[in-house]
Amino acid sequence: MAVNAARVESLRDNINRPTRKISYPKNADGTPVYTSEFFGENVFHLQQIAKALPKPAYASFLKQMRGRQSLDRGTADAIAHAVRIWAMDRGATHFTHWFQPQTGTTAEKHDAFLTLKSTYTAAGEETTAIDAFSGSQLLQAEPDASSFPSGGMRSTFEARGYTVWDTTSPMFIQEGPHGTSVLYIPSVFISYNGDALDEKTVLLRSTAQISKACCELLSLIESVPVGAQPRTNHVFTTLGTEQEYFLIDRSLYSLRPDLKTTGRTLIGNLPPKHQQMDDHYFGRVPSKVMATMSEAELELFRLGVPVKTRHNEVAPQQFELAPIFEEASLAVDHNLLTMDVLSKVAHKNKLKVLYHEKPFKGVNGSGKHCNWSMSTDHGENLLDPTVKPETNYRFLLILVAVLHAVQQHGALLRTSIASSSNEHRLGACEAPPVILSIFLGEHLTEVLNSIEESRPIKNFSVPEIQTIKLGGTALDVKVASLPTIARDLTDRNRTSPFAFTGNKFEFRAVGSKQSPAFPVTILNAAVASALQDVSEALRTQMGEKPFPSDADKVAVIKKFIASTKNIRFEGDGYSDAWVVEAEKRGLPNIRTCPEAFEQLIKPPHQSMLTKLGIFSQTELTSRFFIMNERYAKDLLVEANTMKDLLSQQILPAAFEYRGTLAKTVQLLNSIEGEGQSPELSALKALTPVVKDLQAALVVLDESVAKLHAIHDDAVAEAKAASDFIVPAMQNARVIADRLETLTADKYYPIPRYSELLWF
Repeated sequence: MAVNAARVESLRDNINRPTRKISYPKNADGTPVYTSEFFGENVFHLQQIAKALPKPAYASFLKQMRGRQSLDRGTADAIAHAVRIWAMDRGATHFTHWFQPQTGTTAEKHDAFLTLKSTYTAAGEETTAIDAFSGSQLLQAEPDASSFPSGGMRSTFEARGYTVWDTTSPMFIQEGPHGTSVLYIPSVFISYNGDALDEKTVLLRSTAQISKACCELLSLIESVPVGAQPRTNHVFTTLGTEQEYFLIDRSLYSLRPDLKTTGRTLIGNLPPKHQQMDDHYFGRVPSKVMATMSEAELELFRLGVPVKTRHNEVAPQQFELAPIFEEASLAVDHNLLTMDVLSKVAHKNKLKVLYHEKPFKGVNGSGKHCNWSMSTDHGENLLDPTVKPETNYRFLLILVAVLHAVQQHGALLRTSIASSSNEHRLGACEAPPVILSIFLGEHLTEVLNSIEESRPIKNFSVPEIQTIKLGGTALDVKVASLPTIARDLTDRNRTSPFAFTGNKFEFRAVGSKQSPAFPVTILNAAVASALQDVSEALRTQMGEKPFPSDADKVAVIKKFIASTKNIRFEGDGYSDAWVVEAEKRGLPNIRTCPEAFEQLIKPPHQSMLTKLGIFSQTELTSRFFIMNERYAKDLLVEANTMKDLLSQQILPAAFEYRGTLAKTVQLLNSIEGEGQSPELSALKALTPVVKDLQAALVVLDESVAKLHAIHDDAVAEAKAASDFIVPAMQNARVIADRLETLTADKYYPIPRYSELLWF
């Protein structure tokens, strides 16, 4: 009963605990400081580097950022000195190279600025403490790489690895202990032989390749003569990540071994009221959550993270935080930073953030919708349809390239979102299905159909309700006191895994827990390859002409419209009818993670990634084994956690309750004589479920043993985990959840959903 008492005490503390209060920055006269005035104050911007360097050195540094030359030692030393002074003036005592190994999170090792300087005199050696930070320390560090995932690229005893400063992502400081702070240096992580051991290296390679391929196509479209300076010199991908998450009471979280160990509840039933009333989405944010959100936003604003939107999500205790779009690599850094800051701030507020894609069965899971587009160095969004998309051939060529990318490599995009946690969410009627398709909306679908059929485009205006408006339509809401409102060119389709949403694509299938780096890398790679195919088709079509004519462009657009028709779907992605239709279209329906991982090394995808130079063959094979190994380990941890939870807590509680019922029945029989008492009915209902759960535990234990019997074969382990552990856990959960409904609350040893999902 002590555990039950802990539940009660946690609930009481949750109710009585005062909300943590912090103060936003204020001016000397007490008026608030505008957010724009302190935004990025903890970031070492280019402006600070410009002040620290002579103009020629700064110009050289900018060229290095753009990949046009290497950084010389003198410039690196000057930047290192400037950033050390800036950081130490703000309380920094240590610095760290902050990197993204293939563990699903970030990594850091702190080194002090303090060092010792020795001088030798007649009296002997004199040691002086000084603060120092050299250019070589800024440029690279050497963490031990032996304990990070490598997928067999090196042996355990080959421990050397390097972190290298990513000059495209600014350095920043974060709060440390006791009023100190730490200087963070965003970095890539490579092996002794130069192989990528992280997520960022391949992301940066993919952005370089998509820029190259897109600039090549734009030069053709814009009729730039050979040898002439192109109008567009660089194209970068933009990204906005909608981060969904759950917030629950930390003391209740601490009483759930499954949440603590795996990030999700392995057993548990829905409370009578959960999300079925549709009243949580965009509802009033609970005060404790609002306090946490506001404090996290304050820290993120100071770190230069442009968080924009906050709101309740569909499930109880589920929320979302979304930023303004940024260059993709920086957006990934900022997303990982957001997750870290939110977790730290929640801890201060006695809450716990859950990033798992499906922490609670039966209510909506969490995703990380990646809003992706491409922009030129002139700030032009290449996925902006403009007023008349039907004659905007640049937009249409880029659009069909994206369609072609998903048509050719949709299975690889499925790989990029595959994980044991996201497997619980995808296709579960609150998330996109595992079948990759593209939603364009009624207007763009009509544009493509009219081009393919060589006919005029239909007019979308309806005079008595709508009037044509630049870039879309206007709606008359038939209320005199309300203004006419603008309507977008396309509706939203939340059942689509990859939807066009006005001037960008929303990759909705990415999991909330995972780094967006790998999905964006694969998307960039697929689109870069597709852009090359479109450019080649345009060259073939124009023949000996110096530049393609509009007719040539239309012919190429028509060709790709026809070849990518199967990937376009405007209907309900949750429906069974779509599964049947997708099969007819030849679209892959990859249901399990091991099957998804295999796509990474299948010839069409493998050759595309290696040909572009985004992955070497070694790196690709390594990642394939890492993904399989991670999947098997995740499920093994879950299975062992479930075994312990059921055998150490749930079954003993059921035994105790069953014993109490048996004693009560025996006592009643001695008083009233034998009969069918309510207590006896309860005992009879409970006993077979307890026996079934014991049997399910035996099956679960056998499935774990099958996995342990496999040695040094990550692929076989992943398949065994999928084939044996997953169904064994599902079966055990069904029975355990039934047992929960039959066990009196005062005997139940862990917090229930009704306690976890409501403040």
